[in-house]
Amino acid sequence: MSPPEHVVVFCTAPAAEVGTIARELVDARLAACVNIVDVRSCFRWEGSVCDEQEGLLIIKTRYDRLNPLIARIRELHSYELPEIIALPIAGGHAPYLDWIREETG
Repeated sequence: MSPPEHVVVFCTAPAAEVGTIARELVDARLAACVNIVDVRSCFRWEGSVCDEQEGLLIIKTRYDRLNPLIARIRELHSYELPEIIALPIAGGHAPYLDWIREETG
């Protein structure tokens, strides 16, 4: 099975960092678009349950840009272990998918 052409990447980060990360990814053409959503995250870290206000980055990009995108997020992100997960885009509005391809070229 071949990889998808487009992916959506989810990444949570401190609210103070999400705007910078989003702008950097779009400016570098690693992402066509990044939505920022305020979220509350509950997770276990180093043996404790944490409950934090964060920003969720919803990143639209091409699969072939994924590794450089991950590397750039890791450079910009303050967390020791940032959440960076990618989901394939199985389909969608063709002109929008074309736009993703053009903006990340």
